[in-house]
Amino acid sequence: MPNPFHDSIRAVEWSNGALKLLDQRALPRQREHLVIEDTAGTAQAIKDMVVRGAPAIGITAAYGVVLAARACYARSPATWKQDIETDLELLARSRPTAVNLFWALERMRRHAATLGGDPYPALLAEAQRIHEEDIAANRRMGEMGAELIQSPGAVLTHCNTGSLATGGYGTALGVIRAAYAAGRVSQVFADETRPWLQGARLTAWELVEDRIPVTLLCEGAAAHLLKQGGVRWVIVGADRIAANGDTANKIGTYSLAILARHHGVKFMVVAPTSTVDMTLAGGDQIPIEIRADSEVLTHAGHPVAAQGAQAWNPAFDVAPAELIDAIVTERGVILSPTPEKMAVMMGRQD
Repeated sequence: MPNPFHDSIRAVEWSNGALKLLDQRALPRQREHLVIEDTAGTAQAIKDMVVRGAPAIGITAAYGVVLAARACYARSPATWKQDIETDLELLARSRPTAVNLFWALERMRRHAATLGGDPYPALLAEAQRIHEEDIAANRRMGEMGAELIQSPGAVLTHCNTGSLATGGYGTALGVIRAAYAAGRVSQVFADETRPWLQGARLTAWELVEDRIPVTLLCEGAAAHLLKQGGVRWVIVGADRIAANGDTANKIGTYSLAILARHHGVKFMVVAPTSTVDMTLAGGDQIPIEIRADSEVLTHAGHPVAAQGAQAWNPAFDVAPAELIDAIVTERGVILSPTPEKMAVMMGRQD
């Protein structure tokens, strides 16, 4: 029987006193889980993309703080608050662009500062609240984003923004799930998303698992697809949104925003407010992670490029606010984002 929410996957779990991660590097060939019991393992899992997607990274980091506090308190109950800072710094270095990572670490740090005695139970409860709040926010965003899709048709998405990238349900893919359940999406097109192929390996897998029709395409085919008509919206997630609405997301998103505007297709960004960084005025201030050239020059450990060739491998790019038709967060929808509209939304206390 299909899940009524089209949502049957969890990438991050707390199980038997340890962090349990669905290893996304092995998908779709194998469904494997890693059990992690220390902070170093948590940071390495984030860096190696065992877990990826800004919200999921933040949730994983929160659980990493729980592991750190447990270990630090066991070693030295009197100095655990000082000792844990080394672990927090290790987690912070794991990925530079996804602001949810730093948001979660700061929230856990503030909560830890209020605690006396054994911090483990209280910090675990806080990490679980972060996890549960993310799923609830995704459901709200799904409903609000689906309401923007007025005429039934196809949508195009990029990278992976579903249950695998979040606490559950998804951001952009959450909107697609809700819209499909409401009869507003007939077909999902998904970019392969090179070089890690998150669209091919992860988004397509999620949608197949939840019985939503998906068609895969190379990024280079997106322009031709949009020219055909039929695609109503491009719907993507975000790793960091600046105060003016400029949005950093997986490399290739900027070109999709340009293509969508040229072809009269609406462009929607879906992300929780933990992704919004009001300390950055614009997207040119967002740090862009440059990853190893081996990710482009090889596949599954095998060379795919001419020997001696070099590669440039930015993990993200920035779509300017003027190319974005809607930003959807758990606090509401911003149409044609501006700094003023962003400030109003972020000032709300829901």
